Amino acid sequence: MLIGRETEKQRLLQATLEEDSMFVALYGRRRVGKTYLVRETFNNKFTFYHTGLAKSSMKKQLAAWRLSLREYGLKKAPLPTSWLDAFEALKEIVVMSDESKKLVFIDELPWLDTQRSGFVSALERFWNGWASARKDVVLIVCGSATSWIIKKILKNKGGLHNRVNTKIHLHPFTLNECERYARHRKLVMTRRQLMECYMIMGGIPYYWSKLERGLSLAQNIDNLFFNPDGELYDEFDALYASLFKNPQPYLTVVQTLGTKRVGLTREELIEQAGLEDNGRLSEILKDLEACGFIRRYTNFGFNTKNAIFQLIDSYTLFYYDFIAGNTSADSSFWSRQTGSPLYFNWCGHAFERVCLLHVDQIRKALSIFGTISRICSWYLPKTADKNGAQIDLIIDRDDSVIDICEMKYTKQPYEMKYEEEVRIQNRRDRFIAETGTDKAVQLILVSASGVKRNAYSDEFHAIITADALFEK
Repeated sequence: MLIGRETEKQRLLQATLEEDSMFVALYGRRRVGKTYLVRETFNNKFTFYHTGLAKSSMKKQLAAWRLSLREYGLKKAPLPTSWLDAFEALKEIVVMSDESKKLVFIDELPWLDTQRSGFVSALERFWNGWASARKDVVLIVCGSATSWIIKKILKNKGGLHNRVNTKIHLHPFTLNECERYARHRKLVMTRRQLMECYMIMGGIPYYWSKLERGLSLAQNIDNLFFNPDGELYDEFDALYASLFKNPQPYLTVVQTLGTKRVGLTREELIEQAGLEDNGRLSEILKDLEACGFIRRYTNFGFNTKNAIFQLIDSYTLFYYDFIAGNTSADSSFWSRQTGSPLYFNWCGHAFERVCLLHVDQIRKALSIFGTISRICSWYLPKTADKNGAQIDLIIDRDDSVIDICEMKYTKQPYEMKYEEEVRIQNRRDRFIAETGTDKAVQLILVSASGVKRNAYSDEFHAIITADALFEK
């Protein structure tokens, strides 16, 4: 059963209703459910379907293509000697089909583009010189190597320039979709447990599919990530290797950002990671942002040249906090961590990331979804005479209001104490003084467990609970 993805499914179906042939590009990170979406949408009924082979030679790719040709009706297909030959054979299958719309689905497309294979040129010739001139072909290409899809297909500067009719970036599930998925699989979890699971796995459907009924969340995490036989024990290396042909420079950036909660400017990143300031770094940052691993945010009051890059992927953050460098060989590691100071410190940071991934839900809870607003953060480094300051989430609204969001993860309702009230008010006053804003500045509390009302809680203009983050 397909959970969520209503918009994406409708866009795929709409492509089959157009009068002309359609070129659809679907992309997104590994395990996010791209193949499942296409298969479920079309009930596995394709004129032709082929999946590229990971890390294989051109010869093996063409041999696998022949097997797919035979499976879909070209029983005596010879072994193609080039991709030009391979696409000529595909034409035969399309012509043989009596379907009103010929669905051609090529999965893991980037894997087919081996060195000096001429694959992209052959694909270009197939589409521009033949399929696009017909009225009945729907070509769907898909791949986890998001950067490859963007460069070679969506931003192609050659014959495929502006040829894609529909592009679909498949994002991870929201909390709402994860809750629906867990309910569908009859996983008995409270919203707090769902939240914690999201803080570990993010909204990656494949990861959630590995949760076993009958086990606690802690037991599941131990089995998946800390047991050497666990299905996600080696996921980190596989994840980045699947997305990038040369993953090491990307890992260098990610690892460096993983040590800084606030994030780093480009200049700071270059200095701390020992990177060169060139176009390659720009490409790496754009790729990581496109894949959803990092976010680029503008520090309030500064222009985009001073953008800060922050690691935001839940699983990657969890990996660096608890898996990388873990030499304990303890298959019950996570169960033993629950309740520790390290665990609660992580919870606070991880909850903030979840909130940043659900800003739309926060805006809806504030009833400002129809108001034009910009999401940013504010950070001042420590100097010799002044302490640093940081606000992770600021909603800068066009109705002359700025919302400063405080995000708190506690097991019990959050209780504001005098010292905390003073600290928050001082930070608000400093923000106003440093930025010179003339807008009304409101304090918003986003609390995982609500709030315990007292004299200090009234300082918040609005209180948003975790339930609001689970809304559509």
